Amino acid sequence: MPLALLSVSDKTGLIDFAQGLVKIGWQLVSTGGTSKVLRTAGLAVTEVSDLTGFPEILDGRVKTLHPAVHGGLLARRDDPEHMKVASQHGISPIDLVAVNLYPFQATAAKRDANVAAVIENIDIGGPSMLRSAAKNFAAVTVVVDPQDYPRVLATLEAADNDVELRRLLAEKVFSHTAAYDGAIAKWFAGERSEEFPDRAIIALDRAQTLRYGENPGQRAAFYSEGNGNGLAGLIQKGGKELSFNNLLDLEGALLATDPFSDETCCAIVKHTTPCGLATGSSTLEAYRKALACDPVSAFGSVISFTVTVDAETAEAVSSLFVECVVAPAFSDDALEILVRKKNLRVLAGRADWNHGELDYKRVRGGFLVQERARPVAEIGGWAVMTKRTPDDGERINLQFAWRAVASVKSNAILIARDGATIGIGAGQMSRVDAAFLSVHKARLAGHETRGAVLGSDAFFPFRDGIDQAAEAGITAIVQPGGSVRDKEVIAAADEHGMAMVFTGQRQFRH
Repeated sequence: MPLALLSVSDKTGLIDFAQGLVKIGWQLVSTGGTSKVLRTAGLAVTEVSDLTGFPEILDGRVKTLHPAVHGGLLARRDDPEHMKVASQHGISPIDLVAVNLYPFQATAAKRDANVAAVIENIDIGGPSMLRSAAKNFAAVTVVVDPQDYPRVLATLEAADNDVELRRLLAEKVFSHTAAYDGAIAKWFAGERSEEFPDRAIIALDRAQTLRYGENPGQRAAFYSEGNGNGLAGLIQKGGKELSFNNLLDLEGALLATDPFSDETCCAIVKHTTPCGLATGSSTLEAYRKALACDPVSAFGSVISFTVTVDAETAEAVSSLFVECVVAPAFSDDALEILVRKKNLRVLAGRADWNHGELDYKRVRGGFLVQERARPVAEIGGWAVMTKRTPDDGERINLQFAWRAVASVKSNAILIARDGATIGIGAGQMSRVDAAFLSVHKARLAGHETRGAVLGSDAFFPFRDGIDQAAEAGITAIVQPGGSVRDKEVIAAADEHGMAMVFTGQRQFRH
């Protein structure tokens, strides 16, 4: 009678799986809580301690770390010498192992988790059994994911010696234990406040395969960090499958509205950078103001809202060709309107960052890793550098401009008034070109630039950007400062009667 060792923290699907095994003639071996659950279901179970002849000790810390277990898993069935040694020592082959591990990640993530509780949830015996079984996949079936129970059971019922399935299950084991160990290592690094340990282990779960990458011909997939947060936590309410570029633009759109989470805000994003961003008293007002910035570029965009979208706004959005709309929620009427457009992807939820998450950028042969950008500096910490101080209206618009420019690709210049962008110059090789482009885009859309304010993500290296802004009638500028020519730049602002404030915080976004 073949032996199946079942020892699981997650009991999902366990009873049906165990009953199926017994029905086709398997003997069940189990430990602790798992054996109790199986017995309660009326199944006959052999305790691991009966198999090993040694009791569980040290509050269950030691129960499966025994030659009778690992010998039964690792013995090669096709090696007569292995089987002879196993027989001499009374070791029975174990042909199936179903194990999932103590919930370390969930325990460590609790706000009130203490060190002792976290340490006790570091599984030792479970990974050891999984690895032994996976190493001997030629003979042993190993299951770490309860979703695989039906497939495994169907294969056993059919008496199908499916080596490729066992190989796949072994692959899942090693990726699972690697991620588990990575989470433990990350926790230890966090305990000593080390953001950048000697070795960084990044564990990702494939959330979905994609039709192609940035361009047809490039294979692609979306991997998540497996915690249900971020883009993977959004719920798609309608529209076709998300693409690689949709996901990139969704990140850009959410990044644009993040600084305005306490207001009603709309961001319209194209190629990961805003072509319009605005706040308003309603979602419809915010949308219309954002769209007015650059209605031509808004075609085929991704739109993000910070609050629930109503039917009136949905009607307005549906009149434009849009790839995706994301918001914390949609009214029932709004959702009904938006899902009529079969190609419009509608996503609901809050795709927040986890506290303390790092930012990774791929380069050849490695990753650049950095802290996430600090929250945008508030106006109270700014320094007025010019003879003229911004008036109250300018201060409000400067605060908006400084928040908004944070999501624009560098070199970034943004012109704003009345809680809305009216011209954006993004991703230029020189700052004066970005300033020129922002003015050009504003005028192209029919906006009056005189009396507006300007935000720059980094310092002006020369006065030419200030002169460009002055020619357009800009009255106030917010920028980080820090150039060796700051005095020259400030003098240019004074010369044009402009107000200028320094934030002391650069906001590059490459």
